[in-house]
Amino acid sequence: MHAVILAGGKGIRLRPYTTALPKPLVPIGDQHAILEIVLRQLATCGFTSCTIAVGHLGQIIRAYVGSGSRWGLKIDYAIEESPLGTMGPLLTMRDRLPESFLVMNGDILTDLDYADVLRRHTSSEAALTIATYARKVHIDFGVLTTDEGRVVGFREKPSMDYRVSMGVYGLSLGTLAGYTPGLPLGFDELVLDLLKRGNPPHAYEFDGYWLDIGRPDDYDRANAEFTTHQSLLLKGA
Repeated sequence: MHAVILAGGKGIRLRPYTTALPKPLVPIGDQHAILEIVLRQLATCGFTSCTIAVGHLGQIIRAYVGSGSRWGLKIDYAIEESPLGTMGPLLTMRDRLPESFLVMNGDILTDLDYADVLRRHTSSEAALTIATYARKVHIDFGVLTTDEGRVVGFREKPSMDYRVSMGVYGLSLGTLAGYTPGLPLGFDELVLDLLKRGNPPHAYEFDGYWLDIGRPDDYDRANAEFTTHQSLLLKGA
């Protein structure tokens, strides 16, 4: 099984941490970087190879990860010379990707079974499978519903439930056909194109542990909770 880790972003929301460190190498707990945790999890799930797409401070990631042998992985790299969006880096490496593979952001902390996402994707024959998570969003304002200049409804500081993308995807190589290597391609653009073609992505619903380390609040929570959740996140590793 093969995974692609997207690790080329600048991590602007986590400054000043990411002024000197690429976002996937920010520390979690006392001993680990988030990317190290992800690589250990992938190896435990049975993945044998991985491509890391690097850009901002990519040389530090390459120096830290190396060949991946310490995790039992064979790791190579794709260099992002200019920002290509979430899916754009995949277009530059199509000739070295298998028919079905996992794609994930390099800054998430979760106990998701990555192998099961890829297995479900492959068996479904979907063009794209999106791992999703339930999030509750609290609105700090009174929300009005209006119609032709009149207020017809009101809710005081409501909470709204959504399923959001976790930043983990199962992808089929053929889904990338028709897009031009070297040009940006966002996740949003790919999803909207699939919907327009009548080929909707499949959803892999997950309700375990998940944090987006790129969000300052989630990063602080990850460090506060890591000792408690370490056995869950690094089980068997």
